[in-house]
Amino acid sequence: MSTAFRITQRSVAQRTNSNLQYALSRLAKTQEQLSSGRLISRPSDSPVGTVSALRFRAEIRQTEQFARNADDGLAWLGNADRMLTSSLDQVRRARELTLQGANGSAGPDARNAIALEIEAIRDSLLGIANSQHAGRPLFGGTGEATRPYAPDGSYIADPPGPVVVARAVAPGESVRINITGPEVFGPEGANLFDVLTQIADDLRNDPAGLAGGMNALDERMRGITDALGDIGARTNRLEVMRDRAVDQIGALKHNLSEVEDIDLPATIMDLQLQETAYKAALSATARVLQPSLVDFLR
Repeated sequence: MSTAFRITQRSVAQRTNSNLQYALSRLAKTQEQLSSGRLISRPSDSPVGTVSALRFRAEIRQTEQFARNADDGLAWLGNADRMLTSSLDQVRRARELTLQGANGSAGPDARNAIALEIEAIRDSLLGIANSQHAGRPLFGGTGEATRPYAPDGSYIADPPGPVVVARAVAPGESVRINITGPEVFGPEGANLFDVLTQIADDLRNDPAGLAGGMNALDERMRGITDALGDIGARTNRLEVMRDRAVDQIGALKHNLSEVEDIDLPATIMDLQLQETAYKAALSATARVLQPSLVDFLR
């Protein structure tokens, strides 16, 4: 039995048209990739690549948020550092004035003038203690009070003690960015403002008590100095974490580009080859499928 099949003009035309459509679709896809610059325009282009791209994009967004958190923490700590540096300068000035007042040669008028300046320094330090960052009290913890210290120097924001305000800077890792008033200016009843108030009173009424005021002032100065050192350490850590996040973002974007973006020279070459092949197929089809009068009569 003969196994030969009769190849009709109709079957040749159908197969040729199918091949042309396939070549044209490949050409259109390559043109789309070249115009968009991306290998993946829809999930069906590469399901595996789409999953990888989504994962990289999610990691990029998360890492960018970590970098923003670090920047916010650095701004907060930088503001606190400036405020405490100014506070330390003013406390040193208050100490110098107290030494002058403790000098036995200072008369009542001179001590009263010194007391007035001490009170002015106290009011200035109280303003620093009530300073804000982005609408939140810089030394107030997490309480609702916009001014953590009352005019009499009492702390009204949070219960005395460390109240943590932190920023997440890496998966499972956060850095505390705040420092509360009692940690800096001392505990309630013996804070910096109470000390300065007592020194001003001693200058006017009991110069002999200034020695105790000097010791208390020195203790408060050590508290501010320790707070500045703590802020410096946290700042260094945040800078390291921010730089790490920035480097990671660059690496993730490179990986995403490897998955999504085209190789421009290779894609241009591929497009030229496909155009040449498609034109050659059209030319060959025109020679093979010559229309006859029968085709027009059908």
